[in-house]
Amino acid sequence: MNNGNVLITDHSFASIDTERTLIEAAGARLSVAQCRTEDDVIAAAVDATALLVQWAPITERVLRTLQACRVVVRYGIGVDNIDLAAARRLGVPVANVPDYCIDEVADHTFALALALGRQLVATDRRLRGGEWKITPPAPMPAFREMNFVTLGLGRIGRAVLARARTFGFAPLAYDPNLPDSVFADAGVRRVTLEEGLACADVLSLHLPLTAGTRHLLSAERLSAMRPTAILVNTSRGGLVDTIALAAALQAGNLAGAGLDVFEEEPLAPAHPLRACGNAVLTSHTAWYSEASVRTLQRLAAEEVARALRGEPLKNPLGS
Repeated sequence: MNNGNVLITDHSFASIDTERTLIEAAGARLSVAQCRTEDDVIAAAVDATALLVQWAPITERVLRTLQACRVVVRYGIGVDNIDLAAARRLGVPVANVPDYCIDEVADHTFALALALGRQLVATDRRLRGGEWKITPPAPMPAFREMNFVTLGLGRIGRAVLARARTFGFAPLAYDPNLPDSVFADAGVRRVTLEEGLACADVLSLHLPLTAGTRHLLSAERLSAMRPTAILVNTSRGGLVDTIALAAALQAGNLAGAGLDVFEEEPLAPAHPLRACGNAVLTSHTAWYSEASVRTLQRLAAEEVARALRGEPLKNPLGS
């Protein structure tokens, strides 16, 4: 059996032994590159029948050039580095891995919310500066008196709100793509976007990045939030106008922000968010645990193997 050549366009893993075992068992060869540009991908994947992609750009030009390619699988949940519309037009199936790192991202999200809600960073800085007080730097409501709102009620959004409920928060969510039954099953109150912004004490983002959601939190929408509110984003950096967010934080129009993702990564040294003392910034680590890495690699390789064997994809996109 010869199912051609599978290319890993780029990766950050310590080993790709799992992928090699699964792909060779499906009758294909595995090649590995570290592509960063369209030209890199085209040069490395000239004869590839399948692509495993982490961050490399899979544009319409790439897809049109790689005429042997039968499937593209993204290492991860988000697919904003893949032109899904072009893939659809060209008949190239695309899949992602939406069912890994759910707990890791939910835990990281909630850790950021807890750190900001209990003012841990601000209190730590104050103490290290020589000031000892047994009350926090700013007013601090009890979690049981606060609304925890997610924008998005998918797997991660539901996991976050389950944690929020345990801590006494009232759980609310906005998601225009889900029926009322999903909200009812999760025990979550449905709100409109405007209602969610207005009532959130903690607002957590769990939406994909699309043309319609880019800068969903604009300066205008940020101004609709309570000045005591906390914003958390572990989803996609482009959901937020981060220049406007930095201005709101510096002006005291928001109490704090916890961000793991940014419009451009790495975060630029001169970005104004770095100067915001009421922001907790992490470097796109929410997805990570040793277990989630292993799961991601296995599930992505299994999806490629299904395609090579002519079986239906588990998580097809863009159809």
